[in-house]
Amino acid sequence: MKQRPSFPARLDSGKPQAAPKTLLGATRVVTPQSPARAKPVGMASPTGVGLDSSAIRARMVKKLAEQGIDDAVVLEAMGRVERHRFVDSALVNQAYEDTSLPIGLGQTISKPNVVARMIALLREAPGLQGAQLMGRVLEIGTGCGYQAAVLACVAREVYSIERLRGLHDKARENLRPMRLPNVHMIFGDGMLGYAQGAPYSAIISAAGGENVPQAWMDQLAMGGRLVAPTQTQSGQQALVVIDKTPQGFQQMLLEPVNFVPLKSGIA
Repeated sequence: MKQRPSFPARLDSGKPQAAPKTLLGATRVVTPQSPARAKPVGMASPTGVGLDSSAIRARMVKKLAEQGIDDAVVLEAMGRVERHRFVDSALVNQAYEDTSLPIGLGQTISKPNVVARMIALLREAPGLQGAQLMGRVLEIGTGCGYQAAVLACVAREVYSIERLRGLHDKARENLRPMRLPNVHMIFGDGMLGYAQGAPYSAIISAAGGENVPQAWMDQLAMGGRLVAPTQTQSGQQALVVIDKTPQGFQQMLLEPVNFVPLKSGIA
């Protein structure tokens, strides 16, 4: 197997360098702790005009707060990452609307509310114990790289895996100017996770299948949390939150969502 990948945007000179088992567990409600404000890494304070202005992102963040996102660390990260840099030029005027947008190859960039909601759920894990930053996070489905950039603000280390070569390459180019040394990008089969980086304090998936792959559960650290879309008995998707505890896996089924299907292999 290859050594741990280094993210290509880790630059000094500005030039690039060369059948899953169904889980059974107790349902419980987690009360979020009041988050401390974390200092995001690898990004300068947002400035500029138009879509580059911090004001337009501030309006998006205000809307997210009105929709119930109350994690100050997540809201700060959402306000720092410039979403318009991750969408096609023809769609930039919709970049800060609460809508998913196509990014090519039949995939989409998730709604800002969904990104914020899922990351906030990760941060509510009992094992986080009020820490400012999450530890090592595995993202299944890099897509255009937007969620990886947000995760980079709230985690010490991010491993992001993408099965579609075209999107993997696009995300590398999107993230390169941001110079995020804590993001590692992998081209591979997300259903297998990424054992070389395990264990992970958090796992987040941007695609949903009938069940959560066992490989993800095996790679989740004790006290860690997984958030992913999954198919319910009705055939619809819903968010599932799974905590790995000494007593076993505990899961909660939350609100309906609509993600692209989880697939195996690479393409």
